Formats: sequence, structure tokens, C-alpha cells
Amino acid sequence: MSESKPSETRPGQRIRANYGRYLEDFTVGDIYEHRPGRTITDVDNIHFSLLTMNQHPLHCDFAYAAKSEFKRPLVASSLTLAIVVGMTVNDVSGKAIANLGWKEIKLTAPVFGGDTLYAESEVLEKRESRSRPTQGIVTVHTRAFNQDGVAVMNFVRSALVPKRGYGVDDPQPAAGARPQ
Repeated sequence: MSESKPSETRPGQRIRANYGRYLEDFTVGDIYEHRPGRTITDVDNIHFSLLTMNQHPLHCDFAYAAKSEFKRPLVASSLTLAIVVGMTVNDVSGKAIANLGWKEIKLTAPVFGGDTLYAESEVLEKRESRSRPTQGIVTVHTRAFNQDGVAVMNFVRSALVPKRGYGVDDPQPAAGARPQ
């Protein structure tokens, strides 16, 4: 079946959603706005903190947190990181074979229950893998903001991404007929 452009679709035609990017789709300097935003609730924070054995009372004890300089519970920074990374997946690592690492994770402002997070990622670098000819490495700088535009977190992340035709769910051509 040939690929149709959206304007050429027929009723009942199956359209495959684009999820993630191939190495060729990244351009150094591009900035992806990750939407929708995500509101973190107090319940999210308490469940995540207890699930991950982070029993610091500043995350799950309202009476304790009321005595702190913040006067209310702080969202666990690891939850903030997990949500922000999750927000980036469709744009950055939706086709990735592996995350290669995060570095320079900076927590620049507190996050509280009820805050809504938004994020963006700038492509810093892309290169072909030296040891895996069908893949490459993409490095991005991600910045997260709350609903008031206050920067709350930023980090650099690298992922191993396939070239077009080599993704996990790409059609597999006959042996020896792989795209170059």
C-alpha cells in the first residue's frame, strides 16, 4: 500500500501516527515545545515519594512541611525529573534504542502540588554512532518551567536513536535489502 498524504486520505483508511524521530529528523538548534503541560498533584507527590522509598517528611507530611521555609510540601525532585523526561519522549526519544545519560541536572526553583509544568528541548548535537552504523546519538538541553514561567529544572540528555528504516517498528525488508 502506498503512503498517502493527509489530504489524499480516504474514509476508513488506516493512518499511522508519527511517534518519535529518526536521527535524520533532528537538526542542531531546533527547539521542541513539549505539550501538553502536566499539573502535579499532592497525591502524585505522596504516592511517588512513598513508592520510591523517599520518606522525607518535606514531601509527604503536611504538618512538618508547614514548619519549613516553604510552608507546604515540596514535590520530590525525582518526580519532577521523571515527569519532565516523560514530556520529552514523543519529541526526543520516542524511537530511541536507549537513553545514554543525563548530566548537569539543575533544580532552579521549588515545585509544589498544584504546579503545572511545561518543557522545551533544544537539540545541541547529533552524530552518527561510531560503532553502530544504523544509529546515532542525539543530545538535547531540556528546560522546564512552571505555570508562571519560572524555570524549575534543566538538564542535558543523550539518546541512541535509529536512522530511518532501522527503527524497532519499521517494516523489515528482505535480507540484504535494508536502506543505506
